Amino acid sequence: QVQLVESGGGLVQAGGSLRLSCAASGSIFSIDRMGWYRQAPGKQRELVARITMGGSTNYADSVKGRFTISRGSPKRTVFLQMNSLKPEDTAHYYCSASIGYGLSPNYWGQGTQVTVSP
Repeated sequence: QVQLVESGGGLVQAGGSLRLSCAASGSIFSIDRMGWYRQAPGKQRELVARITMGGSTNYADSVKGRFTISRGSPKRTVFLQMNSLKPEDTAHYYCSASIGYGLSPNYWGQGTQVTVSP
């Protein structure tokens, strides 16, 4: 089992920045990839960014050039630096962890709220 704990959400004005953190515990050496997803009210959960333990990344088109995902030390810590935030980035952000490279993560955190005011 893997447990994920997020931190760093909050309220920010458009154009501002926030940094989300996620720490994994438990069977962390089974993790191959970690990521961030988000879900806005009335919308489906969507991928924001993810990173493999080897460092390969991919991003949603809507956040490319504004968000950066990175790993910490130990590697099963992941960050999401969010710059140039827009009101449409408002959502509940969830950390994820995957065993293997399947479409859906195996584990989810409780999430942290990000609210961007106009």
